[in-house]
Amino acid sequence: MNTISTLNPIKKIDSHQHFWQLSRGDYRWLSEDLTVLYQDYLPERLTTTLAINDIANTIVVQAADSHDETRFLLKLAKSYSFIAGVVGWVDFDDANVLKQLTLFASDPYFKGVRPMLQDIEQIDWILNPEFTPIFQFLAAHKLCFDALVHECHLPHVLTIAKQHPHLNIVINHLAKPDLTKPKSEHWEDMLYQLACLKNVSIKFSGLMSQAQVDCVDIDTYRPYFELIYQLFGANRILWGSDWPVVNMNGCYTDWHYISDELISVLPVSEQRKIWSDNAKRLYRLF
Repeated sequence: MNTISTLNPIKKIDSHQHFWQLSRGDYRWLSEDLTVLYQDYLPERLTTTLAINDIANTIVVQAADSHDETRFLLKLAKSYSFIAGVVGWVDFDDANVLKQLTLFASDPYFKGVRPMLQDIEQIDWILNPEFTPIFQFLAAHKLCFDALVHECHLPHVLTIAKQHPHLNIVINHLAKPDLTKPKSEHWEDMLYQLACLKNVSIKFSGLMSQAQVDCVDIDTYRPYFELIYQLFGANRILWGSDWPVVNMNGCYTDWHYISDELISVLPVSEQRKIWSDNAKRLYRLF
């Protein structure tokens, strides 16, 4: 195990977590049957957990398809020093989307966008040629495109990545593979093809939600980490908690422990990249 010196510890960055406030009313996916999640999750609920797990900063990611939620998150970022950036949402179908992007991009905390592709019925929606100026804007302003996708969306993300080689694309949650079943060969092949493109990175996050209930068996997650490490290398993997969604089937500290066990076998220089440096580079932090 390549341990980190206590004299020079890694200042870890959680590249993927959420906040929401039910009274805001724009979380259409969030219903009462999601009992653990159907409550407010605001910064005060996370600060102690961050300290316990030695997390210095976070990237807050959108959880609602509204401009108001992005403004809400940007306001939180200005009030809480641990929030280093916001991945927000814009309406790709709005004729004024570039004007909205320009407004958001003027805020130093705004780091990218994430359309909720997993919830859009049309699987190839993202290939609309009218979206080309949006991708060009993102690339020109060094803003990330976070891809919230399932396996079925990966071929279309691959097309966008090839069409826009200067656009930084970050696959969220390994595209949500079902850890209760054997790995899909198509899913593995698509990750291989995406990894061949240097503008595509991937988040090691969200896997507890795809596993058996409360699964803390490290060997369950090891093949997935080893696969993305083999394909993307340490330079294009980011760590994220997916808090509070992780609470549906585990907890922040369990996921951090699992991740640390897998990451700590790597050279220290590579550990720093996954825990911190890659997020700093892709989201232009500090």
